[in-house]
Amino acid sequence: MPEITPVAHIYTLFPTKFGIPRQSGLVDTISKIVFTSPFRSPDAIRGIEGYSHLWLIWEFSENKEKSASLTVRPPRLGGNARMGVFATRSPFRPNNLGLSCVEIERTDYDCTEAPVIYVKGADILDGTPIFDIKPYLPYTDAHPDAESGFSGDVFSNCLEVIIPGDIINEAKPSDIPVIKEILSQDPRPHYQNDPERIYSFEFSRYRIKFRVSESILTVVQINSL
Repeated sequence: MPEITPVAHIYTLFPTKFGIPRQSGLVDTISKIVFTSPFRSPDAIRGIEGYSHLWLIWEFSENKEKSASLTVRPPRLGGNARMGVFATRSPFRPNNLGLSCVEIERTDYDCTEAPVIYVKGADILDGTPIFDIKPYLPYTDAHPDAESGFSGDVFSNCLEVIIPGDIINEAKPSDIPVIKEILSQDPRPHYQNDPERIYSFEFSRYRIKFRVSESILTVVQINSL
């Protein structure tokens, strides 16, 4: 079987794995999809404006080796409980493939990299290879009554995010809502619960440091990169 090659790369505001939303669609950051040759042609996306959302099939490119393990330890279960790899969305998979649903924000046919698709809600590392793009079809892809298994409960609680007044001015006002959105989902592994520990992650042009005590996350520093 021939090796699959990327049709595009996606460029996001997440330069490192820590802090990336755990699922697509949870944070409305804008990312851009740039096609590789020979797919960099308007013909390749003809008709795409008729859709609102896309499925992206991509590579967990930071995982250099395929996982042969049949079970994984989901961080949201505290890192202790083992679940079958095919019952989770763990990045450690037999073929290192990810699947995300994103919303089309706009398409650009006039830039030097055209055509470019701008999308919202990607949960993907900056520069990740995209192997395929398919339209999302609500009549068959949406299942409002679907069961969410063990994942349903662990995503029901969000943190309260506090950014003190002397720190909040270190970021652009338009970036603050997105930063709060990301942090409210608690980027930490759930087995880490030290209220004195300082965590750090990079988002867009910032390095953000925070600590968590019970259900309150407090930002202690925002630095421009």
